Amino acid sequence: MANDDRGGRRDWGQTPPDLEEIIGKIKEKLGGRFPIGFVLLGIALLVWLASGIYIVAPDEAGVVMRFGKVVYTKGPGPHYHLPRPFEAVLKAQVTKVRRSEVGFRTVAIGPPARYREVPVESLMLTGDENIVNMQFIVQYKIKNAIDYLFNVRDSDKTVKKAAEAALRDVVGKSKIDEALTVGKFQIQQDTKQLLQRILDDYKVGISIEAVQLQDVHPPREVVASFKDVASAKEDKIKFINESEGYRNDILPKAKGKASQIVNEAKAYREAKIKRAEGDVSRFSNILKEYRKARDVTKKRLYLEMMEETLADMEKIIIDSKHGGNLVPVLPFMGLGAFKNKITDRAEE
Repeated sequence: MANDDRGGRRDWGQTPPDLEEIIGKIKEKLGGRFPIGFVLLGIALLVWLASGIYIVAPDEAGVVMRFGKVVYTKGPGPHYHLPRPFEAVLKAQVTKVRRSEVGFRTVAIGPPARYREVPVESLMLTGDENIVNMQFIVQYKIKNAIDYLFNVRDSDKTVKKAAEAALRDVVGKSKIDEALTVGKFQIQQDTKQLLQRILDDYKVGISIEAVQLQDVHPPREVVASFKDVASAKEDKIKFINESEGYRNDILPKAKGKASQIVNEAKAYREAKIKRAEGDVSRFSNILKEYRKARDVTKKRLYLEMMEETLADMEKIIIDSKHGGNLVPVLPFMGLGAFKNKITDRAEE
């Protein structure tokens, strides 16, 4: 379809428009003042100048080169540069988060997702000379479009190799227990920092957003042995916790018992001291009385001692005046029975 002179549309069918007819119409309008060569040259010039118009998308940065040398960058929006061969523009997606897989490759997104292991990248040696299989993902963005486009030939491959080297360095300073359990987060952080330093030294123009460990496990050939070791370590931790619980239970009781014994000993010591002081005071008073009347005091002390000693014993007191004709008999049957027997004979 094409427009005719009256502003309508004319159906050309399957036959393309005749170039000579179009040129003739242009010459007719120009009155034949310009040769057709100049007309074509003007059209070509306009097309060439229009080729310098370009648009940078919102997630891109435009890098303009003049004779192969970078002169300036442009942000999102429509722009213009000198047409080739004077200037050219390259675009880079600076807001896109890229990812690099190390130690594995995604075969199918799924679901279910399927992966293929790459042991040459994932097998690493720890600081305590154990082999561990580590698969991880690196997420990164372009922070400098010029460095990303011109300083390194293959920036994405460089990121992958540098990430593998950084993780090997970090894992080589860690123990396998840390890599398999509580040390994963620290390994991720240390790897991210080291990888960023490497890329900055190379001036790759990339910012590392995250390093995420996807799967960390021992080599499949020794998984059973590692499980046994892990079980033994869990038992060790369990026994330690049980012993600490027993200690926490028995120590307060023992400390309480020891404190009780100490307090009782202190009380016993004070009682003994006070009693000894009382005995000393009483002995001093008795000594004074003894010095005043020795025979009386001696008799009184004798009687008091006998009273205290014989207080719980059965006894018969015989007047010395009447005891001279009596025969002492040891009462094997008991003093009570002996007295009853004497009483019975007296009644007869």
